Amino acid sequence: MPALEVAPLSGRRLVITGVTGQVAMPLAVALAADNEVIGLARFSDTAARERLEAAGVECHVVDLSRPDLSQVPTDVDHVLHFAVTKIGRWPKDLAANGEAVGDLMSHFRTSQSFLACSSTAVYRPNGGLPMAEGDPLGDHHAAVMPTYSIAKIAGETMARFGARHWELPTTIARLNVPYGDDKGWPAFHLEMLLAGETIDVHTDGGRYNPIHHDDILALVPALVSVASIPATTVNLAGNDVVSIEEWCAVLAAMVGVVPTFGSSDAAIPSAVIDTMLQHDLIGHCTVGWRDGMERIVRAAHPELLP
Repeated sequence: MPALEVAPLSGRRLVITGVTGQVAMPLAVALAADNEVIGLARFSDTAARERLEAAGVECHVVDLSRPDLSQVPTDVDHVLHFAVTKIGRWPKDLAANGEAVGDLMSHFRTSQSFLACSSTAVYRPNGGLPMAEGDPLGDHHAAVMPTYSIAKIAGETMARFGARHWELPTTIARLNVPYGDDKGWPAFHLEMLLAGETIDVHTDGGRYNPIHHDDILALVPALVSVASIPATTVNLAGNDVVSIEEWCAVLAAMVGVVPTFGSSDAAIPSAVIDTMLQHDLIGHCTVGWRDGMERIVRAAHPELLP
């Protein structure tokens, strides 16, 4: 496959949804340095809004379960849709994760591209085998988040329709386990380890491809560049397959505690990701998972390090 020509995201007008979230906030802050960024969220967190505005993000209050976009400009270059709702109530979660994709694509139908961030939670659990883009879909997160997987599948369906209906080049990115220096599942596990709590692991081994925020940011321009009609669907995951027990063991060793694990069918099943298409289409990640775990500890608890 020939090398992808990736246009840098610089000097553009971008819309980023869910801009107070753990993935979209660092993305928006970074992109605002070289672009005009319009951020959409409910903004119930005043401090988050202040941080975004200080970085130059133009903030608009929008609740995607009943979106009013009338005050949001339509003349934008690219839309990066990272908002997600997972409160466990079917009407609201289907509206915010499914129907809202249609509302956004209609409003921004003259933009150059639309990036819909989905999840590898749309795949049918398969016991820990690699999951590729053409594999069966299913209710992966049913035991923990009963609406999440189905609502994300609904969002993907709407994105495919919108790409055709509005002739809007679209990428659907199925995100695995995102984490940053101070956010995400491993960071949550670090606090559980320090509190002496038991960490539940699915009976299939609890293995995933965690991806650092830095890598998500680095791959966004390529995700935008591969937007197409019909929509392009691609996994977005880290290079390495890692179990919860493995990353917790590294975190625990760094802070001097002994981890305790439980085994349960009620935990989130493995989501081992086939990254072949991702690597061919948009590129590789660069943050190794062990380095990522060290960065979490250094950001959250530097006092526990030598």
